[in-house]
Amino acid sequence: MHALSLPTWVIHISSVLEWIAAIWFVQQLHRYRPQEGWRWLAWAMLPALVSAMCACTWHYFDNAPRLAWLVDLQAILTFVGNCTLCLAAAWLWWRGRQPYRPDRID
Repeated sequence: MHALSLPTWVIHISSVLEWIAAIWFVQQLHRYRPQEGWRWLAWAMLPALVSAMCACTWHYFDNAPRLAWLVDLQAILTFVGNCTLCLAAAWLWWRGRQPYRPDRID
């Protein structure tokens, strides 16, 4: 656990907690406006969260060589997360351009 300084740990852990809070807030937004498709954005945020957790786990175990696969997993999840977030944002943009219909639910 000595691989990172205390301020760096604070940033890592607070980033993970902020990402969890952001997912929760987006999910709450979906409860109030389900027809826009906010649920998909909340799901699209999960790969990036798991990616951040991989980084924290690897650093927690002092960047152990036996856990080097976590770095690869983090890279893959970052790429997948960026793609899913892009698709979810495009979906929200596309849905926002359509006329509002209260009877439509995703």
